[in-house]
Amino acid sequence: MPWIPTEPGERPTLGWLVLEWLTENIATPDRADYEPYLPTAEQAEFILRFYELDPRTGRRRIRRGVICRPRGWGKSPFLSALAIVEALGPVVPDGWDADGQPVGMPWSEIRTPLVTLAAVSEAQTKNSWVPLLEMLDGPVIDNYPGLEPLGTFVNLPRGKIEPITASPTSIKGNKPVFAILDQTEEWTKTNGGLRLAEVMRVNAAKLGGTTVESPNAFTPGVGSVAENSAQYHKAILEGRARDDGLLYDHREAPPDTDMTDRESLLAGLSYVYGDSADVDGGCRLHNPPCERRGWVNLDRLIADIWDPDIDPQTARADFLNQVTHASDSWLSEPEWNACRAVTKQVADGEAITLGFDGSRKRARGVTDATALIGCRLSDGHIFQIEIWEQPELKGGEEWQVPTAQVDAAVRQAFRRWNVVGFYADPARWETFIAAWEAEFGAKLRVKASQSHPIEWWMTGGRATQIVRALEEFHGAVVDRELTHDGAPVLSRHVLAARRRKSRSGIQIAKDHPDSIHKIDGAVAATLSWAARLDALSKPGPPPEEEMYVPKRLR
Repeated sequence: MPWIPTEPGERPTLGWLVLEWLTENIATPDRADYEPYLPTAEQAEFILRFYELDPRTGRRRIRRGVICRPRGWGKSPFLSALAIVEALGPVVPDGWDADGQPVGMPWSEIRTPLVTLAAVSEAQTKNSWVPLLEMLDGPVIDNYPGLEPLGTFVNLPRGKIEPITASPTSIKGNKPVFAILDQTEEWTKTNGGLRLAEVMRVNAAKLGGTTVESPNAFTPGVGSVAENSAQYHKAILEGRARDDGLLYDHREAPPDTDMTDRESLLAGLSYVYGDSADVDGGCRLHNPPCERRGWVNLDRLIADIWDPDIDPQTARADFLNQVTHASDSWLSEPEWNACRAVTKQVADGEAITLGFDGSRKRARGVTDATALIGCRLSDGHIFQIEIWEQPELKGGEEWQVPTAQVDAAVRQAFRRWNVVGFYADPARWETFIAAWEAEFGAKLRVKASQSHPIEWWMTGGRATQIVRALEEFHGAVVDRELTHDGAPVLSRHVLAARRRKSRSGIQIAKDHPDSIHKIDGAVAATLSWAARLDALSKPGPPPEEEMYVPKRLR
């Protein structure tokens, strides 16, 4: 019998069976006396989603999970619980019952299960391994004869649970049905973490198994497994990658959380810690609030955050779970996100300025992006018109910038809005920019120069002007003098920009010349802001709110 939904949009899940099995079999760790393990509401929500089934095939939908929460939230015992239920519980789909609801069976009915808990150091593996051993000191030990928890591994009635810190080559033949990748913000190429993660995922895939990562907030630019997973999630949301099997669950404090203001900080901590926070009135995530109080003392966390010996960036990452910035980042994610205004709309005919940064096919195989960004004259709202970049899907290596589409988008912008200024970096686009200058230059309110009203070089002998434009845009973001539409691609480009010192001051660049992390959107946004400032400073009445339509476009 097929699965029958009870609510609109509901998907079948083995999660309810998993939750029941956990509460009936394992113990809460770090307790003097036995207490049944009771997942919090948000942990239960993750379990229900992680064990979702495809209603057409009856198979598990999620192959890879990521749960990112602040330190102390309870990730380690939560992952330990998942490891135990994957080793013994009803996690393999086994059809439908008489009421059309999913049925599960243990892995042991179809193969010998191996469950692994991995980290890049022995100390890290203890985060999940120690609570796992304590959780097995419950009814599960009697319910599953042959279960034998030992110091360095757990013998199952059939199979094994083991922690690993081995090199990727030594575990290449392993066939885990489930694997935990703990603290992946510290898994990098240098310590072998990238290759270890790849091998573990491939091993699990061979058997139809699954993996779960449990990072804290990562540092952009380090190239960690956690950062790569976040970038992959963004690629899926932006349509640059196709995958329905990733469950990415990251929550951080609001970007405007003020760490110097107690009320603001308490609200941010209450939100990010959710139902693990010990706060009056219950957690801030659910309505009505959860009756059960959490275990995280937020007053103590505030004292730690305000400790002068704790770096503010570390505090943001560890306790607010905010992805902040690399040491050489131009702008941090909280700074940029604090300027988001996704509900703002730029109406047709409004006065705007444009910024453009283009590229063409590169010999090194990685083509830079091409970006066209707008900025509303009245309030400085930055919005993405279009960003063209090399796809990550198969065939992307042959991609070239669609110059005809770019040219059409520029002309459409002049049709749609009252463009009063347009600054464009002409590198490799000299012919197009010359045509745009001939077509639109005479009608622009503000011009880059009298001879070239649009051409605005970001390289060469204009270092002083470049530094000034970058400083003005950076200051506008930090001081929240501008807003932006929150477009994922533009945001990714802005946050990828790195500070580089020059004789004239700070300029921006990619993390390295051949990097896949593009910054062209950041350059175009800077140029649109520079054009706006020049337009506002120009003497005379403000521009009329009507579009200029060139004769050739009418």
